[in-house]
Amino acid sequence: MERRRVAVTGMGAVSGFGAGVDVLTDSVFAGKSCVRRISGFDPANFPCQIGAECPDFDAPSYFVEPRDARRLEQSILQATAAAKMAVLDSGISFEGDLKTRTGVFIGSGIGGLRTLEEQIMRSAEKGAERISPFFIINAIANMPAGVVAKEWGVHGPCFCVTSACATSGHSIGEAALAIRHGRTDVMIAGGTESALNQVGIGGFSTLKALTFDFNDEPEKGSRPFEKRRSGFVMGEGSGVMILEEWEHAVARNAKIYAEVVGYGASADAYHVTAPPDDGAGAQLAMKWAMEDAGVKREEVTYVNAHGTSTPLNDRAETAAIKAVFGDLAYKLKVSSTKSMHGHLLGAAAAIEGILSIKAFERNELPPTINYEEADPDCDLDYVPNEAVPFHGDYTMCNTFGFGGQNAVLLFRRA
Repeated sequence: MERRRVAVTGMGAVSGFGAGVDVLTDSVFAGKSCVRRISGFDPANFPCQIGAECPDFDAPSYFVEPRDARRLEQSILQATAAAKMAVLDSGISFEGDLKTRTGVFIGSGIGGLRTLEEQIMRSAEKGAERISPFFIINAIANMPAGVVAKEWGVHGPCFCVTSACATSGHSIGEAALAIRHGRTDVMIAGGTESALNQVGIGGFSTLKALTFDFNDEPEKGSRPFEKRRSGFVMGEGSGVMILEEWEHAVARNAKIYAEVVGYGASADAYHVTAPPDDGAGAQLAMKWAMEDAGVKREEVTYVNAHGTSTPLNDRAETAAIKAVFGDLAYKLKVSSTKSMHGHLLGAAAAIEGILSIKAFERNELPPTINYEEADPDCDLDYVPNEAVPFHGDYTMCNTFGFGGQNAVLLFRRA
């Protein structure tokens, strides 16, 4: 059977910059940050007081029945909004047999953490009998995918991948495989996360994963690969893509943004939070993504790095890139857009994948901002502080999660 090609025909996003792909893209390629002091609760007693919160947006307007949005939690609202943007962007109509040939893979790294916090506190204060009947609905991580499938009336495979910060990388990669192997013709794929609450900030703070050093200068807090990096800055939002079998997209004259040509998934099998120094698992995922695509190392000229701004990740990812690309690593452009929109955890690859694809359309690469002083252990070209021209044919998008779970996507210019 001839390998079926996978096109990206629609994209939608909700991020700290607001609702929409354009505001995300324009801001990131201009080197702007949406990291601020946290406003959703008083962070004064927390060692990390900054994040990239999503501004309010008109969530009900993205639902077929706006009232359905009233009792749903933020992560579900974000995913539904991003999915609708992506569907409208693609111009696709789910009619006839396409309803059963379309699936939904939308994941979340943590699930409804806001709901968990609210309802556990409510139970402690007022008793378990006062827990909301919507508690379980909003807390379970598969609900964003289920709600999106319901909104569009599609009946293909629908489930949630949960692999921490690699979640949406796996979601998009597995969705591409579903199309490639003939199980579906269209997939609504991505990730969503909304964990910028007291439990989220508190939990990651006690792990010492967040930066504590830039509470007075929030926009400078996320500084991947830079010498003074000291932890990540949490973001929130959702990214969703419409993936479509290539000939199906061509037949309806759809705009094709890019092709998903490679996907690599691996496990570190090393530690629950820390990567091995040589990034061995990340190496495998990058190699396998290129092998899957039939692409040589010299053809890949840009890596959208996981680049969390933690000392361990950035050093290990740099080592992994150098091991995979050899001397070619020093000719690569490598950047981390987390320096601007923060770390969206389970939505990271979806948002960063969109930006990797937009690099083709804009013919430029997004920068790594806050890059002021080089770290000797991180010695690649990280596209410091300003976007640069780009005319390559491939972009690689790396995501690595707690638990040692890694996902790498490879996109080709359409």
